[in-house]
Amino acid sequence: MLSATGRELLGRLAGADVSPDRVLALAQSLRQEYPAELVAAALTQQALRVAATAKFSRADQMLFTRSGLEQASSEQTARHAAGRFAGALIVADLCCGIGGNLTALADARPGGVTIGVDSDPASLGFARHNAAVLAPGARLGFACADVRTVRLNRVDAVFVDPARRDAKGRLPTGRYLPALQWCLDLTATVPRVGIKAAPGLRKELVPPGWEIEFVAVGRELKEAMLWSPDLARTQTTATVLPAGDTLTCADPAARSTAPAPAPPGEYLFDPNPAVTRAGLVTKLAGLLGAWQIDPMIAFLSANEPKFTPFARTLRVIESAPWHEKRFGARLRDLGIGTADIRRRGLAGDVAQIHRRLGLRGPGAAVIVLTRVSDRPWGLICVPVTPDGPAAPDAQAQGRPGLETDQG
Repeated sequence: MLSATGRELLGRLAGADVSPDRVLALAQSLRQEYPAELVAAALTQQALRVAATAKFSRADQMLFTRSGLEQASSEQTARHAAGRFAGALIVADLCCGIGGNLTALADARPGGVTIGVDSDPASLGFARHNAAVLAPGARLGFACADVRTVRLNRVDAVFVDPARRDAKGRLPTGRYLPALQWCLDLTATVPRVGIKAAPGLRKELVPPGWEIEFVAVGRELKEAMLWSPDLARTQTTATVLPAGDTLTCADPAARSTAPAPAPPGEYLFDPNPAVTRAGLVTKLAGLLGAWQIDPMIAFLSANEPKFTPFARTLRVIESAPWHEKRFGARLRDLGIGTADIRRRGLAGDVAQIHRRLGLRGPGAAVIVLTRVSDRPWGLICVPVTPDGPAAPDAQAQGRPGLETDQG
């Protein structure tokens, strides 16, 4: 792909439709002019570029490996992480892959030196190319090596994104290559270390003094960043991008000022998954003056609307013990044909429940299936924003009571 012929072929494929129903005919046509192996590689590369547009603004000029794209941070999350390294003169990006974080680290430190290290020559070659696309003029170095053998005594800070795959495929859940403990032990040589981990990370594996930052883009939880004591700002953080809003707590086990758990009120707050994963639901409840609807459930409630980047605000139209047929009838009465079903603390197949409810009509709602006082509970809600209801057709129906099961 880095040869003159490879670049020419990629240029011809720019914007091409490489969907499964088109790719065979396209491949047959191109093989009349180019070697079959090069055509296959270029078509794969074009498909990866299309997929990469979700992460990179200039994906159409970049090069990817499939595993490298899967693990690569998006531009948003990479820029956010790179901000912690401001002031570091020399930063090593270990397991740099195709260079997503590498270029962000270089951009965040004009004049600084960034060194990408990876054991895969193809990934490293693509990282070099991508750096020229995303960070032209940056001071960069590259080393093709096992990161565990690299000397770091002259490096000011380290970013490491250990692989979640090995040469044979995905590693067991929770395993990293190199091992997470090896990454944590880097502080013995370089005090300033940032580690990108999976959001499902077991928090007990992180030593005292380290910060765990759970990062979401919108309402999608993307990654967990581990910051060594020399880079840490607190103990636990939930960050919501693109705005970069952060909710922090020096001690997540500290006593909350939130009210005691109680049944749902007029409004429901659905915390961002970064908040939930960080264990900061009670902290958010205290900030909102809200309460949990159940001690074990991460839904909050209040009798007046509150708005925060850390939760979605929902107006409650119906709230009652869950009874599928009664809720289905009520939803049809409300003219709800589109529903986002949120299930938390209650078993059941969401797709099957959605089908059995028999929804029809022009309205939209959020259906919450959860527990209140350890009892199955359902709520029909509509999202609201500071500017008003997000689903006025459903909200305008009012809030008459559902027949409830008193047994």
